[in-house]
Amino acid sequence: MFQPATALRGPDTDISRSPILSSMVPEVKPKTQFVKDLKDGDEVDSLFSVKFKKPPRQYAKGLMFEVRLADRTGEISAKYWGGKNEAEVRKAYEAFDSDEVVRVKGNASSYRDVLEISVRPDVSAIARVPPGAYDLGDFVERSDYDLDMLMDELNKHREKIKNQHLRQLLAHFFEDEAFVARFKVAPASMQLHCNWIGGLAEHTLNVVEICAFLATRYPKLDHDLLITGALLHDIGKLDEYEVTTNIDVSVDGMLRGHIIIGAEMASKACDSVPQMPKNLRLKVIHLILASHGEIEYGAVKRPQFPEAVALHIADDADAKLEQYITAKEEARTEDPWIYHKRLGHIFLQ
Repeated sequence: MFQPATALRGPDTDISRSPILSSMVPEVKPKTQFVKDLKDGDEVDSLFSVKFKKPPRQYAKGLMFEVRLADRTGEISAKYWGGKNEAEVRKAYEAFDSDEVVRVKGNASSYRDVLEISVRPDVSAIARVPPGAYDLGDFVERSDYDLDMLMDELNKHREKIKNQHLRQLLAHFFEDEAFVARFKVAPASMQLHCNWIGGLAEHTLNVVEICAFLATRYPKLDHDLLITGALLHDIGKLDEYEVTTNIDVSVDGMLRGHIIIGAEMASKACDSVPQMPKNLRLKVIHLILASHGEIEYGAVKRPQFPEAVALHIADDADAKLEQYITAKEEARTEDPWIYHKRLGHIFLQ
């Protein structure tokens, strides 16, 4: 199958050449402190991207404001404890905006068992860093795989589909240069799994290959329908997420979500396929609507035919395995177990 990008990436496939990843310039100072490594009592002097900020408010000694910071390893809140000079506090607050990169000076401290950064009351304690003076890879993680290779592998599966209506439907997307350019750099989530540049292509290929195995093991499954659903099940994520110095949810993503967005994209694309059978069209759309399996997990409908069940199983398997593997790899303890708030107990040995 595909290999790590370090083995495959060449001058024409270096993802740092992508327009949204081109922030690197010579002599960029490397970031040395990352969120996941901060500990109670650490002195902080590092670069972070700004997720959002909350307006100044009163506290016992004057005015303070809070900023949500992030890098490719996680998120942390920073609190600027200003004095009673409102003009100075507001000057510090207005010196940067969301989605920008800032240099933060302060101290990491634990408050109610949550680590945060206490920022020194100085206008320069949170200072905007201009584009080009940082490596975007410090803030948005990138896939370990060559993105062009991921797309090549996906297209190999697409070429095996014999149903002409489904071939034309997939060509509508995967032979559109603008779609492919967006698809191969899109993340698969904001936090849960494959939340990095190229994560969507990586996750989609995993799901496609699991589905291909299931179709071989259960030959009564409609291979062409199942692989089509696997290729299209998360296309709505192109519009659900926005990538700047952070991965964030778009307004459309917040109000509708990728399942509804993707089903609409697929439905419109079916209009371009001559004499597309109505039943086949409905099945493709249902595969997307039912891919999360249960209503409480975001599905619009529960799976109602075998291929929809198989797609849900593949999607759920890849997402969960990625989360468990990541949680185990990132565990920083000598204990045999960790407790993950979403996954529960995970055995490390």
